[in-house]
Amino acid sequence: MLRAYCDFYRVEPTDERLRALVSALIDNPYDGLQLIARDNDGTPLGFATIYWTWQTLYAARVGVLNDLFVIPASRGSGAGRALIERCREVCRERGAEKLVWETALDNTTAQRLYDGIGAEKSTWLTYELDA
Repeated sequence: MLRAYCDFYRVEPTDERLRALVSALIDNPYDGLQLIARDNDGTPLGFATIYWTWQTLYAARVGVLNDLFVIPASRGSGAGRALIERCREVCRERGAEKLVWETALDNTTAQRLYDGIGAEKSTWLTYELDA
């Protein structure tokens, strides 16, 4: 699913780097964690990745929903909504006051989900700079 997610966003990290990311999260869940949505037979439907940080503007700890992906055949099944709700629960369990995330401007399918659960759109514009 990680590869399909990367393909969706047209990026190409190596499989080795993806495995290293997953291993790092398993080894240190205080940095972040990955959740997997499964059907009744245990087949993976999607995943979410949360990273933990502080947000000065809220003066609080937040969970950053860095990744949310549902396989195309399962979109509209409620898997994305279930993943977000579980992320909110985990945030509450860890004392984070907010769950925050971003999506691509053209990802209208995801935006319909976010609007439908009552999430508020931010007014922030994201920038990136290679380290």
